[in-house]
Amino acid sequence: MSHDSAPPAAHTPLLAIEDRPVDGHGVVRRIAVDRPERLNALNSATLDALHAAFDAAAADASVRVVVLTGSGPKAFVAGADIAEMSGLTPAEGRDFSLRGTRMMRRIEKMPKPVIAMINGFALGGGLELAMSCHLRIAADSAKVGQPEINLGLIPGFGGTQRLLRLAGRAATLELCLLGAPVDAARAHALGIVNRVVPAVDLETETMKIAEQLAIAAPLALRGMLDCVNVGGECGIEEGLEYESAQFGLIFSTEDMREGTQAFLERRKPSFSGK
Repeated sequence: MSHDSAPPAAHTPLLAIEDRPVDGHGVVRRIAVDRPERLNALNSATLDALHAAFDAAAADASVRVVVLTGSGPKAFVAGADIAEMSGLTPAEGRDFSLRGTRMMRRIEKMPKPVIAMINGFALGGGLELAMSCHLRIAADSAKVGQPEINLGLIPGFGGTQRLLRLAGRAATLELCLLGAPVDAARAHALGIVNRVVPAVDLETETMKIAEQLAIAAPLALRGMLDCVNVGGECGIEEGLEYESAQFGLIFSTEDMREGTQAFLERRKPSFSGK
């Protein structure tokens, strides 16, 4: 994959966005929360900017994969913005929670793979943000956790629910009740992150995975994401029926014909997303 960057896909003081072309297969869009002076904390404006950025990535046919990270050497996202939260009323607190939940649901339901590149602290809202992504690659120096108990709070952007589904009841209660972060190796052992790599190799290794996804069949990727999302929220029979329906639909695609023919001809497939 070429690492020469195309012009920024968008401009906002809260996000740094760039497109990295993959030869013949669109681009990998890199979105970084860009508030390093606040350890990339999520305030209302940043939540809105992220929501808009993922809407734009979903609508842009050239974008095959999104990589989400944080600017600066210390943090992916160190949490929600405590300065903003401290003065909220109960009604405003609920609205803030719903704002973050909607944005993270937008990521979770993206029709294209989203990789969290966890370059440092992913705490509170930062871990919730990472968990809304489809894959999580962490630097060996990263730390993750749900420390809201130390503020007299509970997770508000889906932390209890996604952590429960990723790591199970025991780990969820440990991280939420005790509020202590865990290192990347423990996060990997608990199933919170998919891979841990040396910090100096984080960008390179993440982009290798992004490139692999960028050249894969886009409609098949979308079908898999849809099936996992549906299956995670319904009973087994409904999930199996949905998978069979999606499997059948794939047979109408040019990519399915290309993939099977390439296999029979013992060559690499070239998927068009049609």
